[in-house]
Amino acid sequence: MAGPIARRARDVVVIGAGPAGLTAAYELTERGLRPTVFEADEVVGGLARTVLRDGWRFDIGGHRFFTKVRAVQELWEEILGPEDFLLRPRMSRIYYHGNMFDYPLRAFNALKGLGLIETVRCFLSYAWAQVSPPTDQSTFEGWVSARFGRRLYGIFFKTYTEKVWGMPATRIQADWAAQRIKNLSLSKAVTNAILPRRNQKDVTSLIEEFHYPKCGPGMMWEKARDICEGRGARIVMQARVTKVHHRSREVVGVTVESGGVAERVPASAVISSMPLSDLIVALDPPAPHDVVGAAGLLRYRDFLTIALIVPREKGFPDNWIYIHDPDVSVGRIQNYGSWSPFMVKQGRTCLGLEYFVTRGDGLWSMSDEELIELAKRELAQLGLCDESDVEGGYVVRMPRAYPVYDETYKSALRVIRNWLQAHLGNLYTVGRNGMHKYNNQDHSMYTAMCAVDNILGASNDVWSVNVEADYHEELRP
Repeated sequence: MAGPIARRARDVVVIGAGPAGLTAAYELTERGLRPTVFEADEVVGGLARTVLRDGWRFDIGGHRFFTKVRAVQELWEEILGPEDFLLRPRMSRIYYHGNMFDYPLRAFNALKGLGLIETVRCFLSYAWAQVSPPTDQSTFEGWVSARFGRRLYGIFFKTYTEKVWGMPATRIQADWAAQRIKNLSLSKAVTNAILPRRNQKDVTSLIEEFHYPKCGPGMMWEKARDICEGRGARIVMQARVTKVHHRSREVVGVTVESGGVAERVPASAVISSMPLSDLIVALDPPAPHDVVGAAGLLRYRDFLTIALIVPREKGFPDNWIYIHDPDVSVGRIQNYGSWSPFMVKQGRTCLGLEYFVTRGDGLWSMSDEELIELAKRELAQLGLCDESDVEGGYVVRMPRAYPVYDETYKSALRVIRNWLQAHLGNLYTVGRNGMHKYNNQDHSMYTAMCAVDNILGASNDVWSVNVEADYHEELRP
């Protein structure tokens, strides 16, 4: 039976039906509440959706179902049964100058592929970085150069990273680097090779397998939606929240536009996963000028996937390959058949070429036909597949896929957080875009779990989720 706090929280509104929003709805309905979820798009799952085109399934960005958060793992297992999960091998590599390198980098594999002369240069550069590291390690370039040396940084990190963010690596902040990049110790690798120790035990290990829904990550969120609706939640699609109304330091409702009709909906609390900049602009009455100004400084990077159908033998074993070649625009290539055989068709696979873009730029504005031709040319240019092998293609555009960690975002975020926490105690921001934070799917889910607990009387610091400087795919015994 719901307690007094839960009874006061019956009219909870959740904005967004991605991993964070649907996790919030799931947790609320499990506690006997019946939230209303508003989703601006026509499908659930957000960035973790699965796109279906003519029987082909595409994962937007690639979503490994691995987490260090026990509560998230248990929730995944509650939503999907073991018959819907596959155990998949983890494999990703870097393409550089026609060679493939393991990723995360393995010292001898990387140096062997570079050749003797370049190996010596990289080792000397690495050694110098240990003696005289860059003074400023607050940027991505400084952080990586200090740990790998400038030469390895230039080979294995600079090109790809600048493709992703569309700006020089000297402007990208280092906040997320430790969580995304596993460190590399050349000195330890050489020492262990020359003087191997018996019974050596690694202090860390990488995940070598992960679970994956057999029909893609959207399968998880479609099932979560069905469960929530079965428990009494109302999930309204193609419904955009345009206003968030507040008075006396509390949110009291939202205005939603759907089918050209605007409706005001009361709310005892709001859990928002909409882009944080949009949330601030939607506040009614408006937030102070400095808060609105800070919201205007938050930037996003958009995303294109061009999926090309090819014979199965033209694929590769990797889940994805990072393309560190400045002569092509593609940044990463997925093989959907390596994620799950249920996503492709008999005798065929689908290669997803991923482009990091900004809405309105040249790539974003190209027609689907032009983009498919570009992807075919670049696939052939990389030597991965001939243009004549491509049997068809599809284009998927995903706006606001990545919150940008530039030189202004941190101070802007601080202004927004401080004002929201001081003035709107029943408004909870969750998820990647809701917090302008480079969360993985599991972190987005956990922020929603913490927010629901707070609605029901807890005092979790939601902003402390995903702040550890620890590589996300590294396990410690």
